[in-house]
Amino acid sequence: MASARHNRKRKHGRRRMGLLFKLLCGAALAAALTVGATVFFQVETIAVVGSSRYTPEEVIAASGVAVGDNLFRMNKNQVSQRIRQQLPYIGDVTVQRGLPSTLTFTVKEWAAAAQVEVYADPEPAEQAGGEEPGDQSGEDTSGETAGAAEEQGTAATVPWLINAAGKLLEEAGEDSGAIPVTGLTILSPRAGEQMAVPQSQQERLETLKKLLSALERAGMLEQVGSIDLTHSTWISMVYRERFEARIPLDKDLDHSLGVLALAVEDTVQTRGEQAAGIMDLTQEEYDAAFTPASG
Repeated sequence: MASARHNRKRKHGRRRMGLLFKLLCGAALAAALTVGATVFFQVETIAVVGSSRYTPEEVIAASGVAVGDNLFRMNKNQVSQRIRQQLPYIGDVTVQRGLPSTLTFTVKEWAAAAQVEVYADPEPAEQAGGEEPGDQSGEDTSGETAGAAEEQGTAATVPWLINAAGKLLEEAGEDSGAIPVTGLTILSPRAGEQMAVPQSQQERLETLKKLLSALERAGMLEQVGSIDLTHSTWISMVYRERFEARIPLDKDLDHSLGVLALAVEDTVQTRGEQAAGIMDLTQEEYDAAFTPASG
């Protein structure tokens, strides 16, 4: 009986020692793999694919990755975010590891879709007696107005280029070639960030982004000369140089652009290449109503 108990204790001890040995081996293997990854998987080559606006050196510098860094310890999402923040024209970044020591950045660049002009909404018309609407006390509220403006941000003093998603790219040059846009006040602009506007213009901003995206999908961006967002129920857009298109805000933009393209093409076919005027898509009776330019 005593011998049986002794044998069971010996077997139990061997099992405990075996488990401990396995744990120690696992820890040693993990440590060896960590040391091996640190020593053997260091970045030796960094390649950049798809960038034409920025040099490979600029992309690599923006990534924050350097030769000698560990290939597996870097966070690919953070690397991608750093590149997109510091280089505004880069929209998508794919980070690929190539064993044993290569890192590849594949980038997709944005194009400037529009140029947002310097703009401020008109001041409310003065009431009779010279008082502003809502100000019956005669007190000086100019300080409060200025304070509210400061809370919103500082208005841009130069035009800015944006992509179709409303991302600020850079200050516009004299001949940017992008579509001029009127009706938005850019606040505290900073390249690489989304365009901010006063709360009263937020719907206009959303309309612009939807319109630019719809124009991209339709392949019509290059045919647009300007965009005016100051009207309350429709967008004014110069199309194919000679047509002022009036596009309703309460209808699907993809559909409206299709109607516009067909209506203008039909007008050119029937009236000739020099046809010019207003193509109004806001009428209830007609999909598009054409009014020839006078003179």
